[in-house]
Amino acid sequence: MITLEDVKNNEEVQSLIEGTKRQLNVLGYTEHAERHIGIVSYRAGEILRTFDYDEKRIELAKIAGYLHDIGNAVNRVDHAHSGALLAYEILKDMGMNHKDRTEIMMAIGNHDEQTGTAVSDISAALILADKSDVHRDRVVNTNISTFGKHERVNYAVTNTNLELKKEERKVILSINIDTKICPVLNYFEIFMDRTMMSKYAAKYLNVWFELIINNTKLL
Repeated sequence: MITLEDVKNNEEVQSLIEGTKRQLNVLGYTEHAERHIGIVSYRAGEILRTFDYDEKRIELAKIAGYLHDIGNAVNRVDHAHSGALLAYEILKDMGMNHKDRTEIMMAIGNHDEQTGTAVSDISAALILADKSDVHRDRVVNTNISTFGKHERVNYAVTNTNLELKKEERKVILSINIDTKICPVLNYFEIFMDRTMMSKYAAKYLNVWFELIINNTKLL
């Protein structure tokens, strides 16, 4: 079986991650490279592990998390779809069987809130992991006066915690927002679609999604 470590060591994958970083930096987007994909990969695996999925599904979720944003090296528009196809071909060349690489392709192709939805356990875990990574560490631009809406909201988030409760079957996303930088309402202006996507993804896994902002339960 192809493992996450095999994927990390693949030079083609490394080049696409570097291309993603360069292109999104030029376009002024938040960070989508090593930091983000590392967090998403880990969280996707932990979500399935917590709710008793087998080790193979966990490993596939971790790989999907690591590869989910490589389509940004092509273009930000439709990056989920191009990334899914890139991942399928790379994993094929690496020797992964067609069933496993199809699972990963489906998950990556459905992780963007504009066109996707949870279609499998791996897909649901990827969505929850990806949409939970909101934090000021993702802001590449250091000039606050030039921040766009996404940069301002991410920069205002001083702490994020994704708590997984096995017995209660809950996924709890807790966020601290510095309201001196932006009001909580701005978070929902940008992330409402992502929040609802996360809620549906949790439902697919038969768990409940909760959102807590500044110690207030909002969902």
